[in-house]
Amino acid sequence: MELIYKTIELLFIILAIYLLFNCLYLLFFAIAGLFPLRRSEKNAQDFKKIAVLFPAYRADEVILESAQAALAHPYRGDKCIFVISDGLQQQTRALLSAMGAEVIEVFFERSTKGKALLYATEVLKNRGFDIALVLDVDNVMGENVLEAINSTFEMGHRVIQLHRTAKNMDTPFAFLDACNEEVNNQIYRKGHAVLGLSPALIGSGMAFDFPYLYAILQNVGNTIGEDKKMDFIIAKDRVGVYYLNDVWVYDEKVSSAKVFTTQRTRWIASQLEFLRTYTLEGISQLFKGNLEFFNKTLQTLLMPRMLLLALLMLLSLQAIFNPLGPGWQLWAGMLATVCLILLLSIPMRFYRDKRLYLAVWQIPRAMVGMVIALLSIGKAKKSNLATPHQHASQKTRTN
Repeated sequence: MELIYKTIELLFIILAIYLLFNCLYLLFFAIAGLFPLRRSEKNAQDFKKIAVLFPAYRADEVILESAQAALAHPYRGDKCIFVISDGLQQQTRALLSAMGAEVIEVFFERSTKGKALLYATEVLKNRGFDIALVLDVDNVMGENVLEAINSTFEMGHRVIQLHRTAKNMDTPFAFLDACNEEVNNQIYRKGHAVLGLSPALIGSGMAFDFPYLYAILQNVGNTIGEDKKMDFIIAKDRVGVYYLNDVWVYDEKVSSAKVFTTQRTRWIASQLEFLRTYTLEGISQLFKGNLEFFNKTLQTLLMPRMLLLALLMLLSLQAIFNPLGPGWQLWAGMLATVCLILLLSIPMRFYRDKRLYLAVWQIPRAMVGMVIALLSIGKAKKSNLATPHQHASQKTRTN
């Protein structure tokens, strides 16, 4: 019996160390994100040719609005809008062509964004594009996006991540998801950029040197987490990613717990995929002086924040009655740290919006959704699990 008690004690200690690592990592970069970043430049003298790429998987209504907004987006140079049609209706393709977008059709037995982008860049590689901007099917560019991207590339950068923010906050759950997006921006993008590290790519609002994007996509494969795979490839190449915190792309946030669970199932599955793939290589790259690659590996070890919150709540409660393992003070202290991280990372403008306080009540539903997502990750390997889009028309705010 004593051996069992000691084993349980050891397991609790290992769990405490792991959760403490999560808390300290997130807190460190959340605090770093409080410091300012250099503002973007929009005064380039040379205007590069830009391809705006929309991978569109069965999202007919949404892509029409997004493509139209992209076509109307001002840019003093040459830009072309391309919709990579995967399952779009013939009528939709005709309307896109009529409004001025070019449609590239793809056909896959199992669709992924990485394969769609590879096919499109293969088609376009000889058309003289300097820059490729990758947007999700629901994305709308904010003010001066293409001008800022062009100026930043003129400074010599090869990969840029823009500030993705919420297009819709019409339900409490969508507002909660908008908060989550900004917390990620604070920790994984701005906080890293302030310290001179590359921000994490986020799947859209990403701009690349066109030939470099084509080279990256050769190695992305069938993964459902193409942005994370690209992160690792870029880090291994020792190419820095530049973050434009004041250049916004508007993105649809999920409006219900069901859609949230579907989306997070795909995210958790991709995180576990890269945890298995890159853990040992991350340690090897650290000894080669590649801190960026090692840092990407550390991020795969982090528990999703909603699961972290839920687990720390349970551990704090059980420690009141359970004499084994650390006392409740340690678990409660880590729980308070996570809450502090969230408070520091949510933008001030959200605190002035009463919808924030309605969104807080959605946290338990999000926690349950994350647990379901964790138990459903096998589905992500067998199907696309694309996030459904419900907001074809949303007014966006300027930054």
